[in-house]
Amino acid sequence: MRRPGVVLLVAVATLSASCGAPPASRTPFTAVSPSVTESSGSRRVVAEPVHPDPRIGAIFLGGHDLHTCTGSVLHSATGDLILTAAHCLANGVDTSFVPAFTGSAEPQDFWHIDEVYLDPRWVSVQNPLADFAVARVSRGGARVESEVGGGFTLGSSPAIGTDIAVTGYALGAGGGPIGCTARISTREHGYPELRCAGLVDGTSGAPWLAGTTVMGITGGLEGGGCQESVSYTPPFDGAVRQLLARAEAGGPGDPAPTEFDDDC
Repeated sequence: MRRPGVVLLVAVATLSASCGAPPASRTPFTAVSPSVTESSGSRRVVAEPVHPDPRIGAIFLGGHDLHTCTGSVLHSATGDLILTAAHCLANGVDTSFVPAFTGSAEPQDFWHIDEVYLDPRWVSVQNPLADFAVARVSRGGARVESEVGGGFTLGSSPAIGTDIAVTGYALGAGGGPIGCTARISTREHGYPELRCAGLVDGTSGAPWLAGTTVMGITGGLEGGGCQESVSYTPPFDGAVRQLLARAEAGGPGDPAPTEFDDDC
């Protein structure tokens, strides 16, 4: 459900081939509500509009209006790294990150994605267990972590019963963030599962947070989930930390795939 690979490539093909400066403003749209309803005697969590977090933002295709995914700022030695889902990035597609996007942005709000670091399992066969990416961003000589007031600390996969907050951006032009807090209910084939309705296309890459620690991102199994009421994260383990360390070391990035299979 949250896998935007096909959408991303179709959008690139149908939009103008030029990648100039980003537009000055975008048309807002109505986000999902309400937050909690009663269903079959249990509380059903539903995403609703939330206040923007300066450390969480939307990922855009080049200089165009369309944002297709979500990313978050990582705490790092270099101060210029973000985290998102690997399936949000495609080789040859100029991509930018706008933290705390609220429906409109000025050209100076865009951080260009310069380098992408991917697990070898994703580069070779797009293994959903490795559906995470660390990316280096730039805007002049600024460092994104300093500009937004810090980044999230990279953690490990949440245990069953952990309360997790998720904030993301629905696919489209304009619109502010939506989010919810829900409890990890189970693991599906090794992927932690979170039940929150309304986390729709575009929320791929959204951070799964316990306080200021990111313990996952929407992605992995079925690109994050074929049903909008159930989301998954790829397991966070040593492979994610190795990716962060490689990005901090400043080595060359990895070529992202040019197309993806839609598991849904």
